[in-house]
Amino acid sequence: MLDREGDTHLYLQISEVIRSRIIESLSPGDPVISEAGIQREFRVARTTARRAIRVLRNQGLIHTRQGKGTFVSSPDETCPSGHQPPLYQAIANEIRQRIQAGELVPSRPIPSEVALVQEFGAARETVRRAIAFLRQQEWIYTIPHRGSYVSPREQWPSQGST
Repeated sequence: MLDREGDTHLYLQISEVIRSRIIESLSPGDPVISEAGIQREFRVARTTARRAIRVLRNQGLIHTRQGKGTFVSSPDETCPSGHQPPLYQAIANEIRQRIQAGELVPSRPIPSEVALVQEFGAARETVRRAIAFLRQQEWIYTIPHRGSYVSPREQWPSQGST
């Protein structure tokens, strides 16, 4: 039962309910309730449902595969601390490593959103967040209506800031 008048956000309460269900009765790879299911069951707005899912994803308990749904993550998918970085950070780290290894060259495009969505099996929003994260760190820059490109080497962040 949600405490709609309490001091804890509804999305955090919902994420705890779903977290308990995962721990008590779900196994890695099992599907997790959808956003629409959360909306119906808990009678909340779509943004509240999305935030609840995001909390669980950021904790490494679940992962989303575009067009397939949201599933319980397996323990070997998590970091030693018990948490894995959010998927957008994992995608950004992979792209950053390709840049540093010379696979992606300065002033040349990175793979398109569509290609990254397919490669990582991630939602488009997740890929966009990874690109924004790389742009913020100055690994890449974006030209509107053209795409995102690897920044010139002299603009790359220092090794200590990654």
